[in-house]
Amino acid sequence: MSIRVQNLTKEYGSQRAVNQISLTVQPGEIVGFLGPNGAGKSTTMKITTGYLPPTEGTVEVNGFDVRTQPMDVRRSVGYLPEHNPLYLDLYVKEYLRFAGSLHGLRGSALSRRISDMVELVGLQREQHKRIGQLSKGYRQRVGLAQALLHNPPVLILDEPTTGLDPNQLTEIRQVIQEAGRDKTVLFSTHIMQEVEAVCDRVVIINRGQIVADSPLSQLRRASAGEHIIVVAEFENELMAPDVLMTVPGVEQVEPLGKGQYRITAARNADLRATIFRLAADQDLTLIGLRQQENSLEGIFKELTK
Repeated sequence: MSIRVQNLTKEYGSQRAVNQISLTVQPGEIVGFLGPNGAGKSTTMKITTGYLPPTEGTVEVNGFDVRTQPMDVRRSVGYLPEHNPLYLDLYVKEYLRFAGSLHGLRGSALSRRISDMVELVGLQREQHKRIGQLSKGYRQRVGLAQALLHNPPVLILDEPTTGLDPNQLTEIRQVIQEAGRDKTVLFSTHIMQEVEAVCDRVVIINRGQIVADSPLSQLRRASAGEHIIVVAEFENELMAPDVLMTVPGVEQVEPLGKGQYRITAARNADLRATIFRLAADQDLTLIGLRQQENSLEGIFKELTK
């Protein structure tokens, strides 16, 4: 396995940021590492890259222990930290040449690799500029190019899509997917659509402990429970929304505004025909009725509230 975390704990004085977590990531797997701010994501990633020492537990990357073989770990990892550290006075290619030299790349091999990374992350038009002249999105691309430059078997990306516009998001998503064909990728993000589009598996951490670890499809099934959620949309706001509570099986009604209502009901209840008949009997104009899919955002909120 490419990443193996066993009983990992990290303490800052009296604060326990990570509490006895264990996880493994296999070669070729793209794993989304999710959690609210302060949950322990960045701390875990920094320990995995050798940037921080663990208080307890073991972490292995590509077969190397972060405590006893830190240089081998660093050679095996491409890392883009949450706050992308760049030398703003350097030109893009100058910075990438410096980064490549730290990994032992030289001469024509380094030049070819820089050209390949510039094209891969879409820096062609910006490659002759100083990094300080670039927008935040293009600086993220420089950081991603640096992480990929030495062709590491493991990529650890902490908020890699921060500051990107929708078009850039699509391009970087494709880069991550392409990299995931022959690398292990662990990345964190607060953009749930990115996880749903890219990841094979989701790990959710909250208050220093892992609260979910499974493929997204299994996570959705497991969290579905005994309830379904239906969104009903009427032409106008209901004078008495509680009328929806009279539908058999309905347990909760939540106004969403603009004539929309989120209705929670028992899973074995089929609300569609009953709500339609209710609307007809009450002379209400029903213009939409849909069952809400158990989204990753909803699962995330439920597990980390």
